[in-house]
Amino acid sequence: MTIEPAGGTHDVGRPELEGMFETKLAEAFASLGCFNLAVFGKTGAGKSTLVNAIFGRDVAITGVGRPVTKGLVYYRHPDGFLGVYDSEGFETGTAGNVILDGLRRLVAEQRDPGQGIHAIWYCVRWSDRRFERAQEDFVRALHSLGLPVIVVLTQVPTRDGVVHPEALEFAHYVDSLGLPIAPSGTVVLTNALADAFHGDPVFGLQQLLDATYAVVPEVAERALTAAQVVDVDRKKKEVARIINQAVAVAAGIGATPIPFADAALLVPNQVTMIARITAAYGLPPSTSRAMATAGSVILTGGATMAGRYAVTSLLKFLPGGAIAGSAISATVAGSLTKAVGMAWSRVCEYALTMDPTARQAFLTGPEVSQAFLGFLKNSKLR
Repeated sequence: MTIEPAGGTHDVGRPELEGMFETKLAEAFASLGCFNLAVFGKTGAGKSTLVNAIFGRDVAITGVGRPVTKGLVYYRHPDGFLGVYDSEGFETGTAGNVILDGLRRLVAEQRDPGQGIHAIWYCVRWSDRRFERAQEDFVRALHSLGLPVIVVLTQVPTRDGVVHPEALEFAHYVDSLGLPIAPSGTVVLTNALADAFHGDPVFGLQQLLDATYAVVPEVAERALTAAQVVDVDRKKKEVARIINQAVAVAAGIGATPIPFADAALLVPNQVTMIARITAAYGLPPSTSRAMATAGSVILTGGATMAGRYAVTSLLKFLPGGAIAGSAISATVAGSLTKAVGMAWSRVCEYALTMDPTARQAFLTGPEVSQAFLGFLKNSKLR
């Protein structure tokens, strides 16, 4: 594959393409920033279970923890775009006061909104049926620091879609306290772990995620979208935006029709696009080397990311079928880039349906290239 810029012919080999992929993947993940969540609640409130259900990972186990103040540990997941402040089951009273003192210092010292605490989940087990005065004071104190607090009722049982009446009564009681609860002043009811014995299903996770999005600053939204595993539609919307941007760039490249032999001019833009798509879906950056290898195999297969055979098959769906003079116009460049983006997004969505072990095997094996080419070959550009 060759790129012929004004300065002469430039051969793009597989090692160079792998390097390009790795660089763009690293840039894409870095650009996400980090969503920082603080989780508080008594021991047994189900904090870790809730975090695992929303983000598909136990940050305290898989991440690197460091004490940030007495009683509070910050865990940064290896993926880089999710951080959790965990009190490790603090109780109310003196321990809570110590944590508040530390938080005051953290907030006072924090100047970068991208590095601060973006949301707080205050977890209360519904079966406790008590919300103590010290808990009220703690929530109000967090709010006074400018931190949005979402009160989450956990482990709430349901039957046939009906919430346990005593859980509803408890939630209404907490609501009646007039606490500065984000975003709407009401408790979010959840159950993060299905109970096969009692038949209690998982529920309330989407509502909790929506409440979190409502309070998160714009600087952390993309990191939250990448980290969460509950709302795939949000990921798809972000990916659609990325693809549309890449299509516009590709159309600009083809604004002055380029020879078919120079279709590789589209490659850098497409590499950037699929790197950003990968990051938006929150696939592990630890597999970037394998994905770079997979991408380079595809790239070196022909004039464009699809490989020459795929380009030829895709062109038949364009108006007129063949390209006059074997030139790639703005329309063709945009259509091919969109097909590449859509195919890669389907690969990512497919990977998200797997359990972590199977996903790792898929992303690091030859199947990722085969799946991408299969989705691409079946693309429709009409």
